[in-house]
Amino acid sequence: MLRLKAPGYERFFQSSMLEATFGGGEANVAISLANFGADVRFITVLPDNAIADACIRELRGFGVDVSQIIRGEGRMGIYFLEPGINQLPSKVIYDRSYSSISIAKPGSVNWERAFDGVDWYHITGITPAISGSAMELSMESVKEAKKRGVTVSCDLNFRKKLWKYGKNASEVMRELTSYVDIVIANEEDIQKSLGISSDVKVESGKLDEKKYKLLGDRVLEEFPNLRMAAITLRESHTADWNGWSACLNDRENFYVSKKYEIIDIVDRVGGGDSFAAGLIYGLNTRENRQEALEFATAASCLKHSISGDFNRIGREDVEKLMSGDGSGRVQR
Repeated sequence: MLRLKAPGYERFFQSSMLEATFGGGEANVAISLANFGADVRFITVLPDNAIADACIRELRGFGVDVSQIIRGEGRMGIYFLEPGINQLPSKVIYDRSYSSISIAKPGSVNWERAFDGVDWYHITGITPAISGSAMELSMESVKEAKKRGVTVSCDLNFRKKLWKYGKNASEVMRELTSYVDIVIANEEDIQKSLGISSDVKVESGKLDEKKYKLLGDRVLEEFPNLRMAAITLRESHTADWNGWSACLNDRENFYVSKKYEIIDIVDRVGGGDSFAAGLIYGLNTRENRQEALEFATAASCLKHSISGDFNRIGREDVEKLMSGDGSGRVQR
């Protein structure tokens, strides 16, 4: 997507400018993984115009394989961002109708080519929320992945403003999750996307680890195909001060990460995507699942200090924070 953000902490059109960058759930994950040194391919449908050309150049510049991006009819999807600070929350406005991905249909992607040499596929709950045809294409993608023995991870990413085409989130996401191996979510995603009720309150700002274990147990019980459920734990004190941690339930063990107090947040958009990328990388490279969870949480913590959707950090940055070096001292 094209991201258009009000400068600094301005309200929309407080000045006459908007900062133009690119972003989007799966793209953010792809770029984070490429920055960690993983081989990554990004699959989407984009228009055949100069704006999409610039987007593809940026993805390629991070080392992402863009060879399977389809050029089709429609336009580039856009989202507008008004950043929050202190007690003023951030605001997002979507402009995604008639975008190329929203009108793409099953059969638009050659999955034989797209999944050639691929062992892990990641999708978010944002894509099937865009339109009915994008939902059908998303469903096709996870079925094709499973048919080929590819591990599937899904960040549920509930977006209330996008579910407007006649189906509710749980109706779609419960079916899609039946093809998933590893689900990633926060407490609201689980309640709104999977229809699993909980006494965990997203607005409360208070976290009870026991309740999160029970919530993860319920997800794994309802979806026997799942191998793991990861839940991010965000304590929102203000828009620019959050407590940040996560937990992972793999049916046998329950892991809880270190908690970070993130003060003076620069940009929290993409924070969940950076966690997903860190978890995927960690599960594929670290010695155990506790380390994988710590890598994911530290990677996402660092993203909150970087403007834009993309997490522009490498593996060494994450490992330094994991080791306890969070002082922010100048490196000379």
